[in-house]
Parts: sequence; C-alpha cells; structure tokens
Amino acid sequence: MSTSEAPAAATVIPIDDVAGHHHGARDHAHGKAPAVATAHPAASSAAPAAAAAPAVAPRKTGVPFFRRADRGSRCVALLDFVLRIVAFGPTLAAAIATATSDETLSVFTQFFQFRARFDDFPALLFFMVANAIAAGYLVLSLPFSAVVVLRPQAIGVRHLLLVCDTVMVAMLTAAAAAAAAIVDLAHSGNLRANWVPICMQFHGFCRRTSGAVVASFLAVLIFVFLVILAAFAIRKR
Repeated sequence: MSTSEAPAAATVIPIDDVAGHHHGARDHAHGKAPAVATAHPAASSAAPAAAAAPAVAPRKTGVPFFRRADRGSRCVALLDFVLRIVAFGPTLAAAIATATSDETLSVFTQFFQFRARFDDFPALLFFMVANAIAAGYLVLSLPFSAVVVLRPQAIGVRHLLLVCDTVMVAMLTAAAAAAAAIVDLAHSGNLRANWVPICMQFHGFCRRTSGAVVASFLAVLIFVFLVILAAFAIRKR
C-alpha cells in the first residue's frame, strides 16, 4: 500500500548560534564559565548626561556708558547740566532788565525832558550784549552737557565746554564790573568831577540796572563753579 509522506521541514541554524553553541560547549568542556557581554555603566550613562547638559548662554555685557565706574562722573555731569539751566535765568533777566531800563523824566513841560537810556553808556550796552550772548551760549551748550551725562568718557566734549565756560566767565566778569561802576556812579555821583547822582530822579532806571548787575554777578559765580566742576572731572579721568 502506497503511503504518501509529507516532506520534513528543514531546520535552519544560524551561523552565529552554531558558533556560539560551539564555543559554549568548548568552554564547558574546559571548565570555564561562558562569557557574558556586559555594558560599562559609565559609558552607557555618558551619552544621556551629555545630551541632557544645558547649553551655557553667553554672558551679557552692559552698555559701555552705564558702567558703575562712571557713576561719580555722571553725577558731576548731571550737576553741570542743572547748573546751566539755573544760570540761564539770571543772564536772560539781566539782559532784559538792562534793555528795558530806559526812563524819561519830564521837567516843567513835555518839550523839556531828561532821558536816561542804557545805550547812552557804552559800559551798559556791553553789559546787555554780554549777558545776551551768555544766555544764548547756555542754551546751545545744553545738548553737549547732555552728551557728557550719557557718556562720561567723552573727554573731548568736556574740554570744549571748559574752554567756552572760561571765555564766558571772563566776558561776564568784565561786563558786570563795568556796569557796576556805572550803577555806583548813578547812585553816588562824583563830587570831584561835579557829577551829581541821578538815581534820585531816575528811580526805575537805577532799580533795573542795579538788579541786572546783581543777577549777572550771580551768573558769574555759577560759571566759575561750572569751570571748577569741568576741571575736576577732566583731572579725575
């Protein structure tokens, strides 16, 4: 009786398994324990640690003109800026008071008059012009002073302001001294020269010019202080 037999399934043995089985059998025969592949713990944890380490951000540096070392110089520059604003008032007031000091005194009739005008005195005219120039200079110097406040290391601007302030001190001192001499003569006169005082008649003229001289000397003191501050700041740098 013929029987049909199914073909036997072929068994596939990987080469690696055969080699491993062969080596295992050989190690067992020699009394050796089979080698077990182990991973080094340090090597296995090095990669995740390196991946988990955060990137170091670059250190931010401040703006150069906001350094702590310049704090004292910035305070001096800020005081310089404020003093320029303060000095603008006296110089402008002196110029306006002198320019509006004209006074006319009527005697007997309106056709016979005495008049006191500031431009009749060259010293008072120079005084008015000098104070007007100083007031304009103070306005123009404010942007430069603001630059020094923001950048205390700007030595060139400090030198420019120092030179201009010194010129203003000399001019205002000369103008205020000349005007003071005329105002004193108007108040007291001069007996040797037979110059009578005129302030007993021209009250408004003498009052305005006297106030202008006081205001101008106050501006001179502020300018002197500005020069001292500028010299101190430059020497410190």
